[in-house]
Amino acid sequence: MDWIDHLLSAFYDAKWQVTADQAIYYREIVGNAFGLGSALFGLRRSVWAWPVGIVGNVLLCTVFLGEALGNDQGTPLYGQASRQVFFLAASAYGWWRWQRNRHGGEQPAVTPHWATARQRAVLAVAGLVAVGLCFLAFRAIGAGFPVPWWYYLADSWIFVGSMLATYAMARGWVEFWLCWIAVDLVGVPELLHFRYYPSAILYAVYAAFVIWGFVVWLRISRDRPQPLADPAMETVA
Repeated sequence: MDWIDHLLSAFYDAKWQVTADQAIYYREIVGNAFGLGSALFGLRRSVWAWPVGIVGNVLLCTVFLGEALGNDQGTPLYGQASRQVFFLAASAYGWWRWQRNRHGGEQPAVTPHWATARQRAVLAVAGLVAVGLCFLAFRAIGAGFPVPWWYYLADSWIFVGSMLATYAMARGWVEFWLCWIAVDLVGVPELLHFRYYPSAILYAVYAAFVIWGFVVWLRISRDRPQPLADPAMETVA
């Protein structure tokens, strides 16, 4: 309907013009609010973490593409945008897995536990290879934008680290909180440098929240018995 299209277009274009050359789009603020909501549901081990996160992913993807989509906010952050696309697929997987774990009941959707040494080793090697490949890909894609080399390395880690964290969250591994801490340590300075201020502020809030989440999941993993061995849990895929 026309009125729906009008509302969506108005929301997409709505922004706060901070200075003559700097604008903050409201969808960046709303997208990060949904991201925080997803993290809160994740802490509570609720399946709502996934659909709420999907809404935020779609909004933030349109933000981080920046000038590539005609936004006047700034330099496209391909790693930040790409990870939102990945989140859509990962969230569908996590949503399915957590919903299946509940078996229709009201109990938490996952029992936090540590990954095995083999699983950690496989993810670490895969992560290093993926960072290298993403660095080459992002540098080739962004060849037309005047940015330093470290930008591509930082964006590559943000993308890959987010992939690892989301996958680990779906599996119920306590390590997923540590992955997010490592992502935030790189993501906050990068966002500040390229003037994505709402996202930088929310990422800083996430950092404190993630530390809290790690402590909560760590306590649960110690207090509750480990789940019975599942052949699917012995492999990364």
